[in-house]
Amino acid sequence: MILPSKHLSQERALLTVGARLLLLLSKPKTASALWEEISRPVEKQVKQPALRYDAYVLTLDLLFLIGAIELHSGLLRRRTP
Repeated sequence: MILPSKHLSQERALLTVGARLLLLLSKPKTASALWEEISRPVEKQVKQPALRYDAYVLTLDLLFLIGAIELHSGLLRRRTP
């Protein structure tokens, strides 16, 4: 589930979703604002599978565990080294 495999497409792998989330976190956001932004349909030309909420939460957990994001005053933000 973290990495793409024979039965899991690259677009659904947690690392791919995590990369998309990190791109959206150019400025700090609440978890609900980030969910609304990532679950919004993108251009019609780009076919990305709909992200389920449980996968979103698992991706946030993964990003937090690897130290890529942090929660500060109720806002998610990229962690800077």
